[in-house]
Amino acid sequence: MAQSSLVGKEYRGYRSQDGSIIAYDTKIPQLGPKDVVVRITHSGLCASDIAFVKLGAPIALGHEGVGNVEGVGSDVMQLKIGDRVGGGFHRDACGSCKYCLKGKDIYCYNRIVLGEGDYDNGTFGQFYIGKETFLHKIPDNISNEDAAPLQCAGVTVYAALRETVEPGMRVGIYGIGGLGHLAIQFAAKMGTEVVVYSTSADKEQEAHAWGASEFHLVSTMYETIKAPVDVLVITGSYYPDFEKAMTKEFLSRNGIIVPLTAPMGPMDLNTRNMFFDGYRVYASLVGSRGLHAETLEFAAKNEVKPLVQVTKLENLGSLQKVVSDLEANAVRYRAVFEL
Repeated sequence: MAQSSLVGKEYRGYRSQDGSIIAYDTKIPQLGPKDVVVRITHSGLCASDIAFVKLGAPIALGHEGVGNVEGVGSDVMQLKIGDRVGGGFHRDACGSCKYCLKGKDIYCYNRIVLGEGDYDNGTFGQFYIGKETFLHKIPDNISNEDAAPLQCAGVTVYAALRETVEPGMRVGIYGIGGLGHLAIQFAAKMGTEVVVYSTSADKEQEAHAWGASEFHLVSTMYETIKAPVDVLVITGSYYPDFEKAMTKEFLSRNGIIVPLTAPMGPMDLNTRNMFFDGYRVYASLVGSRGLHAETLEFAAKNEVKPLVQVTKLENLGSLQKVVSDLEANAVRYRAVFEL
């Protein structure tokens, strides 16, 4: 579709305002040279969306969007009309700073990510306007509904694992939810021995099917674990008891703690054990462009597949219902909206 026929086209989206979610109507703007208009077909619901609502941040919601290219700016070279693409969290970077030049553009000081600029553009609307180099082609063997959670949840766990694990390591996954169930699959396919900790006994069979070697209930994990893990990835909604977790019987000396989804705020760490056992904390924010593309390629090649609950996004009520379900832990792994 030519740019001229898209500019000014009205569509509905959803945004955070004063601690609530509201519907709003907007229009496709005049495109910049590198802008791409994506007609969104599916978008994942992430806990980050809900966090911004609770913070009262006035931003358009949705950042796990997948759809088809419908319009391109004058200098777009790598994408064409009809291409299936995804993105939505990481939206721009300067391209010339030390972070960008090292492939770490997610940490660019001039980055645009969800909640930091581009406040009126989200993937819960019919259209999303992204920069060409911050949209990623979806492999042919991944459906749009399965690709949606990979745009944030998938990239987040893959990037963290990619930087911290090696084949043969014992990798602990603490919490099996939207991120945790993907972390199990990615870690297993990377050749690690995956050890899972969960509060839900009914998730054991699924954890083993995804590649876990061991499954332990959080309530008894310090007593039942067979050997310490080398990396502990926190994908649950709260931190473990670090007085017990940061011991050489649970986490190997020189082991790495990777907090991904635990609550924002202080981490109560035992510094004595950290010093004497050489523990490290590795923080990771989603992933830079190179790792985003690599995530999709790895998932396609190794059949990493999210377990999704798809809901038609018809109106504000349908959005609020799924948000309430997610807050009540009533969503099994990952919620995806079909637009």
